[in-house]
Amino acid sequence: MPEGPELHLASCYVNTRCKDLVFSGRVEKSEMSKNPEVPFESSAYSITATSRGKEVRLTLSPLPEAHPPQSPLDLVFRFGMSGSFQLVPADSLPKHAHLRFYTISPPPSRALCFVDIRRFGHWEVQGTWQPGRGPCVLLEYEKFRENVLQNLDDKTFDKPICEALLDQKFFNGIGNYLRAEILHRLKIPPFEKARTVLEALKHWKPNPELTLSKKVKAKLENPDLLELCHLVPKEVIQLGGKGYGSDREDDFSAFRAWLRCYSVPGMSSLQDRHGRTIWFQGDPGPLAPKGGKSRKKRVKEKAIPDVTDLEDPMSMPKKKIPTRARKPGKKSQKGSLDPGAKGNVESARGPRSQRQLKSSAPVSLENDPGVLEGKQQLVTRLRKGRARKGKANSKAKPSPPSSLPPLHEGAGALGVSPP
Repeated sequence: MPEGPELHLASCYVNTRCKDLVFSGRVEKSEMSKNPEVPFESSAYSITATSRGKEVRLTLSPLPEAHPPQSPLDLVFRFGMSGSFQLVPADSLPKHAHLRFYTISPPPSRALCFVDIRRFGHWEVQGTWQPGRGPCVLLEYEKFRENVLQNLDDKTFDKPICEALLDQKFFNGIGNYLRAEILHRLKIPPFEKARTVLEALKHWKPNPELTLSKKVKAKLENPDLLELCHLVPKEVIQLGGKGYGSDREDDFSAFRAWLRCYSVPGMSSLQDRHGRTIWFQGDPGPLAPKGGKSRKKRVKEKAIPDVTDLEDPMSMPKKKIPTRARKPGKKSQKGSLDPGAKGNVESARGPRSQRQLKSSAPVSLENDPGVLEGKQQLVTRLRKGRARKGKANSKAKPSPPSSLPPLHEGAGALGVSPP
């Protein structure tokens, strides 16, 4: 979600790109958007932008020679999850351009578009800054700090510090990635009570013995939480690009390298009471949700190796089932079977052959009449073969040894005289 730095960069983008452009005609809204129509039409007008926290205000100002004469119109935008401004050629509008302002000079014609892919963004005609939002952490730092420290009795500060930082009544412009980065730099547990963290700032006083230059140096080297709420967003702005969530990879790469905690490998994460993920390192704090399981961001490998037989047991080759030696006449017998029975010879060999048969046959043949007949013939032949084998074994079995007559007795019986 775009946060304070992204809204500020969006206003700078509009002011820079639209500085020398003259807009003309009516403001066009897409049919898909449920936001209100913008009742503004002028022959020539300019557009300027201002940001405050998580809001941007566009001002449409008619030029002196424009007609019809009318007062400037303010539009206040909240970007939701994916809002942004883009200046594109008038004949190449983005798919999700839900509000469009067309230029008349200099040519070629262009369009300033409010692009919102997820359509959570919103605009108000003749709107003002939302009353419930506090001073901007970027542009109104002194007011922001005073607003927090003077209202520590508010029930907001009974919550964990990670949840209090998302309350726009006090921290206008702070969002999910900023709170993670701020707490990480100070090594503050995200589920420490907010009032406990901030009360120490209310009573802090600089060492009177330090010179002014040393006091300033100490502040710069050891900023407190409220100062980081101002300094960390400024760092994002100084990165250039569009900050978090840019569509262009070269814009987002600098921001991603800048992150120290948010969605960084090795960091832990938990969900707060509102379902928002907070990233941190170390102890989550005493107010961590009960039963919440901390998850660590894993480091993604550059290349995923191919799965080998040793890594995946399912891919290991199956052991071959030993088969009996076939007699010479066995093959001729199998060859004499009809085609319907031939396909089922392998199915009688064991479970492995059955699995191979099922995987190779896309259609089940279980109820095929030809297959059933072949099975019956096969069973009959196997039974007959076993019976013949049993008889052959019984005939070949030698008789038990008996007492043989003496050689001369046998010779006499044969009519041969003994030696």
